Amino acid sequence: QVQLVESGGGLVQAGGSLRLSCAASGRTFSSYVMGWFRQAPGKEREFVAEIIWSSLRTYYTDSVKGRFTISRDSAKNTVYLQMNSLKPEDTAVYYCAARSVVVADYRYWGQGTQVTVSS
Repeated sequence: QVQLVESGGGLVQAGGSLRLSCAASGRTFSSYVMGWFRQAPGKEREFVAEIIWSSLRTYYTDSVKGRFTISRDSAKNTVYLQMNSLKPEDTAVYYCAARSVVVADYRYWGQGTQVTVSS
């Protein structure tokens, strides 16, 4: 059973930084894609970033390019989202997710961690 556990959320001032972590367990992830999504109050969940575990290739939504960095540590089975130059509009619950590289939809989801950016 795949489990994803996020941590690292919190309250930060605009311009500040946070690093989110996603501890993954239950299988090997060498053929998986790991992603971060977020959902702000009253809005739909949106894609933030993803990383292909084996190739380290990354993708970002336009609004976070140049500010956020996704990475993974295979020894710890952990995925990170380094968030710099945070803006109030980054406030949301952030979710870690996982999918096989051969499918488009994310199958496994964490419980989420709250990120609040004050102005």
